[in-house]
Amino acid sequence: QIQLVESGGGLVQAGGSLRLSCAASGRTFSTYPMGWFRQAPGKEREFVAAISGIGMNTRYADSVKGRFTISRDNAKNTKYLQMNGLKPEDTAVYYCAASPRIGSGTYYLNDYEYHYWGQGTQVTVSS
Repeated sequence: QIQLVESGGGLVQAGGSLRLSCAASGRTFSTYPMGWFRQAPGKEREFVAAISGIGMNTRYADSVKGRFTISRDNAKNTKYLQMNGLKPEDTAVYYCAASPRIGSGTYYLNDYEYHYWGQGTQVTVSS
């Protein structure tokens, strides 16, 4: 069992940047495939980005491609979502999630493929 805690959300003007962190406790997190999802008010949760458990295979939603970067720091047992060029439509609660498919070389795009979830962090982008 692992516990995930997101941080780094906040209020930023359009065009600005934020870096979200997802720290894990309970066990080593480094080889868990990991994803970031977001949920805006009145909308369903949607996929944002994912990274494989091993290697650096990544995938992004079309809406964030070229602006967001997912990465991990195994030494710190932490994964990140660097968000640049933020837009008002990026406003949402952002969640990190980990898949139980430890050591997988692929990424996962659907929320049902993830078993561990953080509590979420609010990102608000003003116009």
